[in-house]
Amino acid sequence: MKYCLLAVLALCALSVNAQQSSITEAEGYSCMGVDYSKKQTEQLALQDAKRQAVEFSKSYIESSTEMENFNLKRDLVKAFAQAEVQVLTIIEQQWDDPTSSDCYTIRIQAEVIPVAQDLKKIAEAGGFQNDPSAPLTVRIWTNKAELVQNEALKVYLRGNKPFFGRIIYQDASGQQLQLLPNPYRQNAYFQGGVNYEVPGGLDQFDMVVQAPFGQETVSVYASTAPLGDIDTNSLGPVLKVQTQDIAKKTRGIKVIARPVDSAQGASPVISRVNEFAEDQVMLTTRSAP
Repeated sequence: MKYCLLAVLALCALSVNAQQSSITEAEGYSCMGVDYSKKQTEQLALQDAKRQAVEFSKSYIESSTEMENFNLKRDLVKAFAQAEVQVLTIIEQQWDDPTSSDCYTIRIQAEVIPVAQDLKKIAEAGGFQNDPSAPLTVRIWTNKAELVQNEALKVYLRGNKPFFGRIIYQDASGQQLQLLPNPYRQNAYFQGGVNYEVPGGLDQFDMVVQAPFGQETVSVYASTAPLGDIDTNSLGPVLKVQTQDIAKKTRGIKVIARPVDSAQGASPVISRVNEFAEDQVMLTTRSAP
């Protein structure tokens, strides 16, 4: 079965929006005392939760990344220690005592994002794209940088370690389609170190350039945990995206706390951290001469 996708994008082997981060849950706590208002107390608790998220991610990277170059590993840990924190979801928030309302607790799902340029330099020096012990890195590219009407588009992707992925195609009119997973290929798990082709042998569609023409994008979102759900409608072999903020919804991955140590009966010190990466190519399509 053939499916005409409506248009394509450019930059055959170069990505334009690569990003790596980590996603975790963290809790913050603060009390009013005599110096803080209610609003200030809530802000301090949120800052505390963000600090915890950074600490969780830094500790995870330090313990899980195996790099022979000590200086590179130190720089990597430092990049996560100085990362920006974006709150994805407020999971829970409450004042401890409904009567006095002195102390406030907030629990968030947060994305910890190192400075892109710093991480890019470290990744290139450390060869992250081919190193399964490095933080998750994903890359997407296409068969051609510019395509004309009736030409076929092929999309390729590769990660340095196993990952769950979602591929989104946006045509020149702004319509967004989910290429993978799709009704005929629901498995969104990919092995590391393998080049994948879309459409491939298991897919029930082809991508052929048709109007509208112009600038288009193909994006891949990847995580070491299953990605968050987005709203879609079936268009046969692919899905039309209804969700406005795909990136945020996709980041709504499930974070699971590490098991309690039954011998000590203590709660885990560090919440489970999931690695997240994304990449994007921009393409140009045009009508036939």
